[in-house]
Amino acid sequence: MAGGGQAAVSFLTKLAKVAAGVGVAASAVTTSLYTVDGGERAVIFDRFQGVLPEVVSEGTHFLIPWLQKPSIFDIRTRPHSFSSNSGTKDLQMVSLTLRVLSRPDVERLPEIFTSLGLDYDEKVLPSIGNEVLKAVVAQFNADQLLTERPKVSALVRDSLVKRAAEFNIVLDDVAITHLAYGHDFAQAVEKKQVAQQEAERSKFLVARAEQERRAAIVRAEGESESARLISEATALVGNGLIELRRIEAAKEIAGVLARSPNISYIPSGQNGQMLLGLGAAR
Repeated sequence: MAGGGQAAVSFLTKLAKVAAGVGVAASAVTTSLYTVDGGERAVIFDRFQGVLPEVVSEGTHFLIPWLQKPSIFDIRTRPHSFSSNSGTKDLQMVSLTLRVLSRPDVERLPEIFTSLGLDYDEKVLPSIGNEVLKAVVAQFNADQLLTERPKVSALVRDSLVKRAAEFNIVLDDVAITHLAYGHDFAQAVEKKQVAQQEAERSKFLVARAEQERRAAIVRAEGESESARLISEATALVGNGLIELRRIEAAKEIAGVLARSPNISYIPSGQNGQMLLGLGAAR
């Protein structure tokens, strides 16, 4: 009975040792493996050699526990937006928002990790973006930012791509998504529009006065010509035409008076005449 108990203890001791060995081995295997997912790359830091120059691609890989440590980079294109208040060539303040699509240069990941770290984009893009925006906007007047927007965008894109390349960052797209002027410039634009409207109105008034002047000249010339013709006709045939016009006018006046119910005509002597308004007596 005692021999059976010692055998059981010996068996359990051996089993514990085997389990401990298996656990240590499993732990060693686990710590010796790391996985790089799709759209990612890894950079290895070695305690003796520093950052290794090789870039590890996707998949499961081995490393030396404690001695080596992997750092995972996301190499997919990511959007970044930042705003800047910049001064134009004519000393107006404008607010611009820039949106870029960036990714790291895969072949330069060890350099990026050494100089900037994993958050390289947050450290670099806002600073160089503001620098480029201020430099480009300062070359244009405020109104040119609208009239020459494609040129402004191209200059911003080219300058920002060059600056980002100095930090091993690739920019797939650069776009100005928002442009707003300051309050003073908006008031200046409004005043300019009002002044232009006043100028157009003044031009219209001048043109109308010129047309009225020409019409008056034509009318005066016509009256002068009519008087000349009447004078010539009178010189040729006498005052018959004038007498005819006087008779016609008198006939028209007599007709108007005859149709009026409030006027009565009473002869007085040979040449005297009297008109009475009878409306008040009724």
